[in-house]
Amino acid sequence: MLMLRTGQTRFLEFREPGKPKCCSLCTVIFLLITLVWVLLGAGFLNLRNSRLGRQVGASEVGGELDGPQAVTLSRMVYPQPKVLTPSRKDVLVLTPWLAPIVWEGTFNIDILNEQFRLRNTTIGLTTFAIKKYVAFLELFLQTAEKHFMVGHKVTYYVFTDRPGDVPRVPLGEGRQVVVLEVRSYSRWQDVSMHRMEMISNFSRRRFLHEVDYLVCADVDMRFRDHVGVEILSPLFGTLHPGFYGAAREAFTYERRPQSQAHVPRDEGDFYYAGGFFGGSVAEVLRVTSACHQAMAVDRAHGIEAVWHDESHLNRYLLDHKPTKVLSPEYLWDEQLLGWPAVMKKLRYVTVPKSHRVIRD
Repeated sequence: MLMLRTGQTRFLEFREPGKPKCCSLCTVIFLLITLVWVLLGAGFLNLRNSRLGRQVGASEVGGELDGPQAVTLSRMVYPQPKVLTPSRKDVLVLTPWLAPIVWEGTFNIDILNEQFRLRNTTIGLTTFAIKKYVAFLELFLQTAEKHFMVGHKVTYYVFTDRPGDVPRVPLGEGRQVVVLEVRSYSRWQDVSMHRMEMISNFSRRRFLHEVDYLVCADVDMRFRDHVGVEILSPLFGTLHPGFYGAAREAFTYERRPQSQAHVPRDEGDFYYAGGFFGGSVAEVLRVTSACHQAMAVDRAHGIEAVWHDESHLNRYLLDHKPTKVLSPEYLWDEQLLGWPAVMKKLRYVTVPKSHRVIRD
């Protein structure tokens, strides 16, 4: 034993001959405590990750949640995707610019519902019930409640000149109807063309602050089967049921070079329907603003595109490729076209009517 003296403080050091210094008792205890904590922590993490569900904060879901709010991630079991087994062999499922074409059998709605639920997504559905078209609104809303974005938050934006005629339809939790009173026009063509202007204006004024996505749909239709979050994308268009199998030369594009909607006969990908399109609110604002401005230029030159707003929508989607394309399942006329085998489901279909009576 060696005793060292420094002032009045004594330090004792024990050393066995020929051996290095031993760790102090405090150091040994500290190492033991550290080892115990490491083992306990590993066991806790394994237990936490083995549970069927777990709580996560905003950082794990893109930082879109406010404050301490958490979302439950559920364990999901589903068939493994097969790289060598295509989902559909009878139809095109991917565009040349790598946008998916949505058909029945190409998506797993359970996976998609979970992803959009984690983002706390709200969807806006716009429709125009002008003049006699208000008669279609009740069936439109009733069937939307059964089939449109079920389980998600939805705001129905009803543009109408007859707010007193908007029916009261029972709505699910997190779903609401907002009536937007707008002026009418003498011709149905003018109503059709001014839709772009009205959607653009209201997107800027309120939709940007109220919903995440907008779906723009015709009112003289009904939802017949599931229409859900599989359609959502920054910008989507729907293949017109009358032209999905046609050559581009047969498309009813605006062919007059004087029009802003002009498409030459050797151009064109698909012919899109004007009755069902949408995307993020920002993208819908861009497309509707561009179409409205193009129509204003045409009007100043005394030109009216052959299919009005639909013609300008097709010109826009040719120049600005949609990030997702919906098959004709999402807009179909069974009375006119029957039910071909390629259509596994008819999701959004026309309501039998006399266009002459309604438009007059």
